[in-house]
Order: sequence, then structure tokens, then C-alpha cells
Amino acid sequence: MSSSFHLLASHRDLRRRPVLLLWSRHSVLLRWLGSGRGISRISRSLQESYRLLQLPDEDRSSPEQVKDAYLRLAKLYHPDSGAATADPVLFARVEEAYRAVLTHQSRTQPADKTKEDEEDERSRGAALQHRHYLSFDGVGSGTPSQRERQYGQVRVDQAAEQVLDYRQREQERAAAGEALVERDVRQRSRKIKITQAVERLVEDLIQESMTRGDFKNLSGAGKPLSKFQHNPYADPMTHNLNRILIDNGYQPSWVVTQRDIRETAAQIRDRLLDGRARLGDPMTPTEQNQWEQLCRSVQEDLLKLNKMVDNYNLIVPMLSMQMVHFSLSREADRATRGAEQRRTDRLKDREGERQRRKEERKRSNAAAKAKSENAGLRSWVQNLLRL
Repeated sequence: MSSSFHLLASHRDLRRRPVLLLWSRHSVLLRWLGSGRGISRISRSLQESYRLLQLPDEDRSSPEQVKDAYLRLAKLYHPDSGAATADPVLFARVEEAYRAVLTHQSRTQPADKTKEDEEDERSRGAALQHRHYLSFDGVGSGTPSQRERQYGQVRVDQAAEQVLDYRQREQERAAAGEALVERDVRQRSRKIKITQAVERLVEDLIQESMTRGDFKNLSGAGKPLSKFQHNPYADPMTHNLNRILIDNGYQPSWVVTQRDIRETAAQIRDRLLDGRARLGDPMTPTEQNQWEQLCRSVQEDLLKLNKMVDNYNLIVPMLSMQMVHFSLSREADRATRGAEQRRTDRLKDREGERQRRKEERKRSNAAAKAKSENAGLRSWVQNLLRL
């Protein structure tokens, strides 16, 4: 291309006199075209570079933003970063995109930029910054081998500090444990002293009572305790202790739980049976609603009863003595089958009550009649004596 740019402009009034305008290549127009600002669109590869660096439009991306974006992605995808997202192929693409964006921005930078800034920008593009931030957690400086040695020394120092901290924590924990053990020993010794004092007091009271003769009128005094004869394989001492506990009203927990379960089940069954006996057979819609409401109220009691059954099965000594859960449908069927018998029993009870009242009424009438006859006879005798 020649060193000058010729522009031929014609006007309708100067159709016969064309005007030749000469523009120098250093003119403002050529600088504006050369800077790339007159181009509305960039190449597709450069757009892909901006997209890969996650940057906004090229007109709104400063060099600092480009640098920060590259460092952020390098920390994620650099092979030496040790991160889970490390990817050499993707990092190579990021590095290539970073160089392309730097080259594009260096071409589109303002013309009045100083040479020192241009040299600084070129040096930054040549010396990749990820080496100062990724390898060995950013520790040390110099060549990679020197930084590796420095990083190893830092790791050793950190390990030594962690060991010291661990020993200090262990010593504090041991001191706290010794304090707890000492406190437990004091509490245990205090309990032993109290127990011994109570035992001495009880023994003194027993001796005083024996001296006064309070134990002379006891039945079976001086006789050995009767032993259980039906189980010769059990320890006699265990049998004697069990006998003493039973005589004093003690019962094992599973026996008490079994009695509570039986009593609760009997109450629930009586409640269902009474409620079903009051209703007709077959039931009307109103009676059906009453029966369903009664079953819902009984369902809550059965849930509590089943929890008691679970606790009983955990503490019962024999597997054959365990119980199964109570079912509402089974109990309802049982109440339905026994409802007729309950109605018959109620009728018999009512009939017997009616007969009893009738007999009582007859006896009361006979007694009143005899009393009135006696009163009439007494009045007749008195009248006779007056005459």
C-alpha cells in the first residue's frame, strides 16, 4: 500500500471539477481505524477466549479484571494446584485464551500509553502469574526445587506446632481426668463412711432391742429359715433371699408389668363388651357411629398397652412367657361375639333384681300387716280392760 491515502469526492455542483483530498497515514482517521475501535465485531475465536475467561464485553474488561479472571481459573485447573478440578487440557485452553486477550488489549490500548507501561504489560504476559500463587500453597520464592525445599520446611514446622498443641491438649485432658477421679474418690469415700455409720447405728439399735427383750415374742425364734424343697438345683442362699423378699411384699419388675398388662387388657375388653352390648344387633347408623367412636377411643389405650407389652418382653426371663400385641379388630370381634351373652346375663340380672325387690316388698307388707294386727289386738284388749 502506498504511503498516502487518496480520496476522490465529487459534488453535483463540482461535477466537472473533481477534488482530490490527500490524507496522511498518520492522520486521525487512520489511527482510529488502526486501533480497532471502528470495528463493531471481533473474531469468533477472541469471543470464545473472553467467554472462557468468564469476562464481560471486551470494551468493559480492564487488564486487572483479565488478570484476576486468569488467576482464579488457574487455581482451579492448574495440574499442580492439587484441587479436585485440576485439568491440564482445560488449563492449556485458559492460558491460550489469556494470551489472546492480552494481545487484543495491547493492540486496542490508547496511543498515549507510555513505553514503560507497554514493557510492564509484555513482561506480565511473558511471566505467568500462576507460578507465584499455585505451587506449594504460595510458599517460598525462586526456582521450583528451592520452593519445594522451603515448602517442606514449612510443613515440618507446622507438624511440630501441631504435635506441641496435641501434647498440651493431652496434658490438660489428663489433668482434668485426674481432678474428676479425685472428686469421685472423695464422693465414694464419703458414701462409704455414711454407710458404715448407718450400719453401726442399726447394729446398736438391734443390740439395744435384744437387750430389752423386744425379739423374744417373735414366732419361729431360734428356728432356721424354711428352705424351698421343690428346686434342689438352686442355691439355698438365693432361695432364702427370694423367700424373704416375697414375704415382705417384693415382686420382680416383670411380674408387676405382667399384672398391669392383664388388668389393663381386662378393662379394655370390659369397656368394649359393655359398649357393644348396649347397641342393637344389627346396629342402626347412629349406633354404628357410636361403636366406631368407641373403637377410636380404645385404639389409643391399645397403643399404650402395646408399649407396655414391648417393655415386658424385654425384661421377662423366659422366651415362652413373652406376649404378642393386642389388636383392635381382634378385640372388637371378641366383644361382638360376647355381646349376646352379656345381654342375656343383663336380662337375668334384671330379672333376679326384680324378683328380689318383689320378695322384699312382700316381706315388708307382711311385716306391716302383722304389726297392724298386733296394734289392733292391743287396742281391743285395752278397751276390754277399761270396761
